[in-house]
This record gives sequence, structure tokens and C-alpha cells, in this order.
Amino acid sequence: MTTTTVNGVLTEKPRISSIDLMRGMIMIIMALDHTRDFFHADANVFQPTDLDKTNPILFFTRLITHFCAPAFVFLSGVAARISLQRKTKSELFNFLLTRGLWLIFLEFTVMRFGILFNLYYDFIIMQVIWVLGASMIVLAMLIYLPEIIVGILGLILVFGHNIFDKFQLEPGDTGYAAWAILNQTGTLALDEKHLLFAFYPLIPWLGIMLVGYAVGKWYTKDFDPQARKQRLLVAGISSLVLFFVLRYINLYGDPAPWSVQKNALFTVMSFINVTKYPVSLIYTLMTLGPILIILSWMENKELKVLKPALVFGRVPLFYYILHFYLIHAISLICYMIIADKSLSEVDFHFGSSFGGIPIGFGYSLGWVYFVWISVVVVLYPVCKWYNRYKSTHSYTWLSYL
Repeated sequence: MTTTTVNGVLTEKPRISSIDLMRGMIMIIMALDHTRDFFHADANVFQPTDLDKTNPILFFTRLITHFCAPAFVFLSGVAARISLQRKTKSELFNFLLTRGLWLIFLEFTVMRFGILFNLYYDFIIMQVIWVLGASMIVLAMLIYLPEIIVGILGLILVFGHNIFDKFQLEPGDTGYAAWAILNQTGTLALDEKHLLFAFYPLIPWLGIMLVGYAVGKWYTKDFDPQARKQRLLVAGISSLVLFFVLRYINLYGDPAPWSVQKNALFTVMSFINVTKYPVSLIYTLMTLGPILIILSWMENKELKVLKPALVFGRVPLFYYILHFYLIHAISLICYMIIADKSLSEVDFHFGSSFGGIPIGFGYSLGWVYFVWISVVVVLYPVCKWYNRYKSTHSYTWLSYL
């Protein structure tokens, strides 16, 4: 929990501000991508990283949000290890197991409705919340091992899962469903009218969480802050160097090789256009390298200009759920006004629309940025209130939201 008792009064406990700040920054950036999903005219027409159809502004708008999921999963592993300073391993096991199950439940209920606004279950999406939950459940089974063993297992998964890039199963193949969920991604037909898409297969994301758990040892109270700062910097620089080497030689680490394009800018875009579904080794190195360097730089710094991000970083799940519902609701209301439709006239079936928004309907990228900033501003006082409430109350349920 984040509270302590002083003279019988619950007050806020000290926290590691650099982790909260980093988490808050990525939560803010993440909202940009989800705003684009609901507001940009081309969001569901083509992928913003498709070099044949995209433009540099759209490409880099998508690229900056690539950092969010790896950072969030990694920091969740870090936070789990830090919590061992106030929890026994048995208590941490129970927390990770129950929170993991809770997150999976949220993904298939609360988050699914927030994304699609229907209860047909015609399309079920397994996204980052599901893989966070599943990874926590596996981590719960591993916390009795030394951190270094957990870290080595994580590195094996992160560095080794691309070995199977050429081992692709097709629907109907034996083991396709399990392999799609574990390492490949894919669409699973539950029946003729119900589909499940596994965007976030478990194995590579679990590796990132396990590495985060091992790095969490650097954040324990007895660990020298200067040594932590140095290790984070070395790890970050090493990740980026390895990213450039592996990406340049085009032999391993990402199933989509880069190539020379029509001009220098698009060639650079091809070089950094790495694979997220499923997350590749090179994608992980490219995104976590800068995160580690920034964490090192933020060590013991008071960054007042970024202080508002701390609020979002301390209540990430609360913010995550709210921002989806708010963005989707604003988008739907705008569509209904412009198209002069009532709620009963909106088609919420997946395929003909995305959460009631027809494919191809939307606005320019400028409006996407405007709505994104507006959503963050609106959610700030709400999250600030909840952070204060959570910090000064000791109800068990608060640790799950």
C-alpha cells in the first residue's frame, strides 16, 4: 500500500518518483495513440507504419507511442520486486496471482466494452491488460527463485523468441490457438460470429516483465543510488547499440527487415519500423533502451515541469480505464452530431464500425492532437483526486485499481 500511520492518521508514503514520473509520462503518450484510433480518418483504413501509405507526421505519431507498452510492462516487473520490501513472498505471490486474474477479467469485460461499446462479444481483443495479468500470474510462480535466475529467464525469452519467426501456424493447424496466444498473434474463430484476436502474445511480454523484476533489485532501499544510475545508463546504451547492430545486419531479431526507400527520411523510417505484433527483440531494444537512459537521467532530479505526470503514474489503471471511455464517448458523440444519427441508429457491430464509428470516418491529425491534450487535461483533476484518496486510505481494493 502507499500509506503509513502517523499518530493514528493515514498519510502518504514516500515513493520512487522517477518510476512514477516515467509511468505517468508513458500513460500520457499512450492516450495519443488511442485518440488516433477513434478520431483519425485513416485510423482503421491502413496502418500508420505502412510506408506505402503513411506520411512522416503520422508515422512518428505512431512511433512515439511504441515506447508505452514495453515501458509499462517493464515497470510493472520493477514494481513487483520493490513491493517485496513491504510484503513477504507469500503475500506477493497472492497479490500477483489475484491481480493478474483481475486484470484478465477487466480486459474481457470493462476494457472490451470501453473499446467496442457493445455486448455482442462478436470480437474479443487480447491487449496489454490481458498480457500484464497473464505475466503477473507466471511471475507469481517464479518469485521464489533468486532475482538473477528470474532475470536470466526473462532475457532468454526476450532474446530467444524470434527464433520461431519462421515457425508460423495457420488457422486449422494443430496447436494454432495456443501458439497464437503464446508467441505468434492471430485471429481465433470461436464460432461463425465470434472472433478473438491475440494482439499481445504472452512469451515476449513475459520476458520483459521478468527482466523488469530483476532490475527491481536496483531500486531496493539498500542499493546504492549512484550504482543504480550507472547500471541503468549502461543497460540503456547497450540496448541501443545492440538495436543498431542487429537492425543494420538484418539477420535476426525482427521478422520485417528494413530496406532502402525512395528518400533518406523514408529509409530511416524503414530502419525504425520494427514489429510490435508480436513484439520483436529489436522493438524491445529500441524502446527500452531510451527508457532506461531516461530513468538514469531522472535519478535524484526534481523535474517540476513534469510533476503533473506523477499523478497519472500513481493511478495508472484508473487513468487507463477512464481515458478509453472518455475518448470513445467523445468520438461517438461527435459522429452522431455530424452524421445526424440517434444512438439507436448507430451500428456497433465490429467490422462495419469500430465501436460505432464507421470505418473511414474521422478527422485530421491536428484534431487528434487537440482532443488528446483535452482528454489529458480533463482527466488530471479526476486522477489527482483519486491519487489523494488512494494515498490516504488503506482499503485492500484500492491496490487493484
